[in-house]
Amino acid sequence: MTPSEPGPAPGAEPPRRRPSPARARRVEAVERFLRPLPGARPRRRFEVPPERGERPVRPPGPPPGLARPVQTGFLLAVGVGLALLGWWVLANVGPLVGWVVTATFLALGLEPLVRWLEDRSLPRPGAVALVVLGLAGALAALIGFVVPRIVAEAAQLAARMPGLVDDVLGSRTFAELDERFGVRASTEQWLQLLGGRIGADGDLLGGVFGGVLGLGTVVIHAVAGTLIVLALTLYFLFSLPVMTQWAYRLAPASRRARVQELGDRMVRGVGNYVVGQACVALLNAAVALTLMLLTGVPFAALLSLVVALLAFVPLVGGVLAGILVSLVALTAGWGTAVPYAIGYFAYLQVEAYFVSPRIMRRAVAVPGAIAVISVAAGGALWGVLGALIAIPTAAAGLILVREVFVPRQDRR
Repeated sequence: MTPSEPGPAPGAEPPRRRPSPARARRVEAVERFLRPLPGARPRRRFEVPPERGERPVRPPGPPPGLARPVQTGFLLAVGVGLALLGWWVLANVGPLVGWVVTATFLALGLEPLVRWLEDRSLPRPGAVALVVLGLAGALAALIGFVVPRIVAEAAQLAARMPGLVDDVLGSRTFAELDERFGVRASTEQWLQLLGGRIGADGDLLGGVFGGVLGLGTVVIHAVAGTLIVLALTLYFLFSLPVMTQWAYRLAPASRRARVQELGDRMVRGVGNYVVGQACVALLNAAVALTLMLLTGVPFAALLSLVVALLAFVPLVGGVLAGILVSLVALTAGWGTAVPYAIGYFAYLQVEAYFVSPRIMRRAVAVPGAIAVISVAAGGALWGVLGALIAIPTAAAGLILVREVFVPRQDRR
């Protein structure tokens, strides 16, 4: 700068340097790459429509049904027909309904983990991907380290089963039961009747071939059902907020806020229950495995998996697991079975009064009598899946009774 040239004014921005031609070409190339294609449009999403500000005002007069009785009767008849058609469809697509219910149950169970990650400023797709990757890693570790041990112990148990059956048949207890109730004769008669039915259905080759085909069909259905449940679970996890918003929009505008509040409470309660029950089941299986290793119960890995699966069934699952493992422990002697039974059933008391209430404090609260009735009814109607979803369903019903039915009765 020469002395005759004026300097920059105080506080003025310094002159910007022009970018070099190479840098300008790179910037232009990047902008051209990021520019959308000609004629390309983003994919339309099935979004929830915005709420309207105004609400229609019903004019005074008789209800619409009384003003048009013929039309009302016709619509009622059509509604009954559609209800019967829906019942027939549900009765003929039972496996599909089971898959959808299972996927919904799993998605609601994983929703608290996704919501916890979302509270830490992680977007929902990333939270869902992280949860799915974590579950996939845990499943891969289970398959890689635990499943081979379980398969080996299952093979050992199958090899020892004939000897165990002979020991039971030759025991004094079985002899006394056979003398009093005729167990051996009843069993042989049932086996002969079953063999006669199999022989009446066809020759031996046809029976074996049909059995193989039936087994193959069962395996194919199981694999297809597992894949469908996994796909539906992922979809429900990604789109659960949109699905709940659509469900709330189906409610009348005057009651939509209340329906949304109750629906959110039900979703949170079911999700917290699934997570809490999973934690209780894993802790139960870990305690059972430790006791089996300490007392020398055979087939510890296989039995711990059985304990974990049974512990998912509320109230009665832990007791059934304890009885089953104690019976298997009897094959190693009373010195193994009695210490295990004492330790495990003592832990069940600790779990019932200290562990489970603290883990399930944020989940739904269901009275004991209603829980037992719900589990029995769910198991009778839908097997193991019905027993698993019985308590969350009962909890949702209790929320509706407490928050909707009881206040309505109080206002009368």
